[in-house]
Amino acid sequence: MNTNQGESLLKSLMIKIVKIILRVLAVMLIGFVSAVIGFIFGLVVGGTLAGIFEIVFGFPFVFNGREGYEATAPLGFFLGALIGLIAGSVLLFSKRTKKMTIDIKP
Repeated sequence: MNTNQGESLLKSLMIKIVKIILRVLAVMLIGFVSAVIGFIFGLVVGGTLAGIFEIVFGFPFVFNGREGYEATAPLGFFLGALIGLIAGSVLLFSKRTKKMTIDIKP
């Protein structure tokens, strides 16, 4: 076995490992950013709609002993993180067997 061929095989394997690690870090970053967006969305929804929820259903929305925006912000954080992690992993780790092409036939 040629040493240059073995070195290139090792180098290509290391490049694949680095790409996988970078994809995992990108998924984590996407999850964190979407969690922050979900947190802010939960604050806005909880702050504006908590009173309406209590009027319509007759009881306040309570999560983890908190009401209103204090309750919906953690829910938004959890849901945003979950959605971001799932979407990021599907986006970055799904097998792309077929490129998106547009067939234009006259």
